[in-house]
Amino acid sequence: MAKPNSIKIHDVSTVVPPPDSPYSTTPNSLPLTFLDLFWLRFSPTHRIYFYQSPISTAAFFDSVVPKLKKSLSLALSYFLPLTGHLIWPESSYTPLIHYAQNDGVPFTVAESDADFNYVSSTDFRDPTVNHPLVPKLSVSSERVSVLALQVTLFPNHGFSIGITTHHGVVDGRISTTFTKVWAQICKSEGGQLPDLKLLYDRSSLKAFNGLESIYVEYCLRNGGRNLQIHQELFSPPDSVRGTFELTRANIQKLRDFVNVELGKNNEAAAPVVHLSTFALTCAYIWTCLVRAEEVSLDVVVLSFNVDGRFRLEPPIPDYFGTCLGVKVAVAETKGILGKGGFVEAVKKISEAIKSIDEGVFKEAANWFPENNTLPPCRIYSLGGSPRFGVYGTDFGWNSPRKVDMTGVDRGGAISLQDRRDGDGGVEIGFVLKKDLMEAFAALFAKGLEDHPF
Repeated sequence: MAKPNSIKIHDVSTVVPPPDSPYSTTPNSLPLTFLDLFWLRFSPTHRIYFYQSPISTAAFFDSVVPKLKKSLSLALSYFLPLTGHLIWPESSYTPLIHYAQNDGVPFTVAESDADFNYVSSTDFRDPTVNHPLVPKLSVSSERVSVLALQVTLFPNHGFSIGITTHHGVVDGRISTTFTKVWAQICKSEGGQLPDLKLLYDRSSLKAFNGLESIYVEYCLRNGGRNLQIHQELFSPPDSVRGTFELTRANIQKLRDFVNVELGKNNEAAAPVVHLSTFALTCAYIWTCLVRAEEVSLDVVVLSFNVDGRFRLEPPIPDYFGTCLGVKVAVAETKGILGKGGFVEAVKKISEAIKSIDEGVFKEAANWFPENNTLPPCRIYSLGGSPRFGVYGTDFGWNSPRKVDMTGVDRGGAISLQDRRDGDGGVEIGFVLKKDLMEAFAALFAKGLEDHPF
């Protein structure tokens, strides 16, 4: 196991957008919607981008850091709410993102003595070594910052960019879009500015206004106007971070297998069965995890998020905020553990995907834990998406060597993202006890080598 990651903080400053930005506004505020309110109490989300480059300490401070700060300032002019704070004054029915001219984003510059090759590898790793690489949001009961950034040097090996965002303000689509805009500006040294105009208008969600009061009342019952959130990252003792990949060829093999199995039972034409990359990937992970953990509860659940931007009429692709629907696939454990468990998992996930057609936010009033009608069960949750294309985030030092969703450590979730080689496959990451991770790895490899379960 690698030595602990010792971090030296060199500087903490605030980066603000330029005052003459075409997107600059007078002091303003943006109300949260019911979709934001669902995530209000959740812990922040974190991503770490690792860039391999033999940068000296002098070059890092003299060239890399100034270049990142200058491009960040320009990028923030397209995302002004990211410079603000979340507040919930007595005068406001809902919390607000309040942002004003001269607001900015905290930018930490640090140095690590950890082994860069270790912390950015795809091998089993101690998850705690990455925790010092992500910054914390500024939090009090009255206000919370929206975004925090940390750039950490690994002398002569590379650097990382750690990004922390408030889950009640932005989702993965917005946070990764912001990072790509920042990278594009940085790589072009300000010569290539994006043609981007985000949608801040909340009127598209007015058809769901009945949900606003439900969510506001829920938040007031559970914490009131106090905006404190839990930020500490932690992992169970003797746990490891695992990274697994499904190539495009692997996914096609899984698809062919399901088609054959459905054909045996005359189910090949069943319209409910989705054989998308997402459905097949999730079903395979779910099956391997249930088997590795030898789940004893009668029911297992897989929870995943759906981007609602493209499922509203009309679609709102450039909407700024959190716009996620929550769907769950529910299965009997014995069905996943038994023969044909993988195909059963595909069917259950397909049913959940099919239900989106009835309305991505149709069940939003029942998303709260107090409205949970599920029996005792083992719940697995997914975060991220291969569609975000995180490995295309090039600041001018080539594609990232590795991207980690560190926030999954805290809640035991599973991250999905694109593969580095861009072949249309999926990279999967999560933290698990070492013995269970080894069991999962054996099942994962065997199913791809022979045939799924």
